[in-house]
Amino acid sequence: MNGLKRLQTITKQLRDPIDGCEWDRVQTFASLKSYTLEETYEVLDAIDHQNMQELKNELGDLLFQIIFYADLANEQGEFNFDDICNAVADKLVSRHPHIFTDKMKEKPNWEQLKQQERDKRAQYSILDDIPNSIPALMKAEKIQKRCASVGFDWNELQPVLDKVKEEIGEVEQELNQTERNQQKIEEELGDLFFATVNLARHLKVKSELCLQQANKKFERRFKQVESILKQKDRALPNATLEEMEDAWQSVKQLEQDNKRLK
Repeated sequence: MNGLKRLQTITKQLRDPIDGCEWDRVQTFASLKSYTLEETYEVLDAIDHQNMQELKNELGDLLFQIIFYADLANEQGEFNFDDICNAVADKLVSRHPHIFTDKMKEKPNWEQLKQQERDKRAQYSILDDIPNSIPALMKAEKIQKRCASVGFDWNELQPVLDKVKEEIGEVEQELNQTERNQQKIEEELGDLFFATVNLARHLKVKSELCLQQANKKFERRFKQVESILKQKDRALPNATLEEMEDAWQSVKQLEQDNKRLK
């Protein structure tokens, strides 16, 4: 039995209503969502660490999620694993006519092809099929790319940067109010985030991955701050802000020195 068939057989056994696993047989599409997201991020983490053994394992966990969904759908008479494979195969062929047919010799515009698919589904907006459940930074980027595909976008970088500065000014304006309106502050901060994602998109930077890298850098530096304070017999809760800031600057300087030596 090949690996895929074996995994599908195991999944069905786990889902058996009588002899299956108590946890697996009660799962639903909705209950699996958080696990699917978690497995996706674990795949990305393995890639970041360039750990091929771990990547193999995490891809297996992600594949199990897909097979699990397929089994659920098959039980409900909706679709099965083969239907999933054929659906994505059909999509890949339709989006690469220059490879799979003789109709087009030039490389096609992916956004135009995807828009043709949306038109066939009789959607009323180019934004209709953007998932609500994806991370907010990723969704903002998808919204912006979709609008850019129909010409609603700046062609130069400067107005994009100016928009970020404008949004910072509007945040400051709300903060300077005599009575702060929390709802307005959140709204203006949201506009600032959205404008920053747009700047990243124009710079060909993936906002979600960029922020993940920033998180990792902060974690790495703060752990070194903890280590420095520990060496000075200063427990973190008892350290002053000035002591922590001094340690932080020391860590940054050390990183800069190491980069120069390389």
